[in-house]
Amino acid sequence: MTRWNVLIVEDQSIVRQGLKLMLEQDDKIRVVAEASNGQEAIKMIEKQIIDLVIMDIRMPVMNGIEATRVIKERFPQVKILILTTFNDDEYAIQALKYGANAFLLKTAERQTLVEAVYSCFRGGLPINEEVAANVMPRLLQKAEKKKEFPLSPRELTITKLVGEGKLNKEIAEELHLSVGTVKNHITQILQKLDLRDRTQLAIFAVKNDIA
Repeated sequence: MTRWNVLIVEDQSIVRQGLKLMLEQDDKIRVVAEASNGQEAIKMIEKQIIDLVIMDIRMPVMNGIEATRVIKERFPQVKILILTTFNDDEYAIQALKYGANAFLLKTAERQTLVEAVYSCFRGGLPINEEVAANVMPRLLQKAEKKKEFPLSPRELTITKLVGEGKLNKEIAEELHLSVGTVKNHITQILQKLDLRDRTQLAIFAVKNDIA
């Protein structure tokens, strides 16, 4: 029988223990690791096979939103189920944007949580009903308003990284390019978008939610 290796990421030890007891009542779920923040979670995924991360949002050192972004970039096969106290639309939108596979509130029943785990592995996207009612219309509205820019995929990626505050050297290392090539790309981007400098480009990226 296939069993899923689960990592619980939650800064309160008593909550982690409670979740572990609840989840391991199901034969297919095995909690193999625990972490108290996103940074610890990433280190654990580097060391062992994790199929699913159950992630809180507000944690010290690295929160669940940032951890979701990093884990999905480095380990895209790992499923992430956000489990939080906070019914906050922006948290949900950010988590889903970064690739979270589920978003539940801690008020959920045990069976709802277990069913959400199964749904993640079936390719579903379980979201708490209250959250979905608020978030889905906003996501659809954003999709309708999405703008097109005269940039290549590579130029869009560089624009995104500039918006994140990355230096040319950091962008070059991340994209495996030379610093000179990155500078040339930025010059072309500025010309295409009729912008004066990289500060304007960074503001442009943030304002237009380029990701």
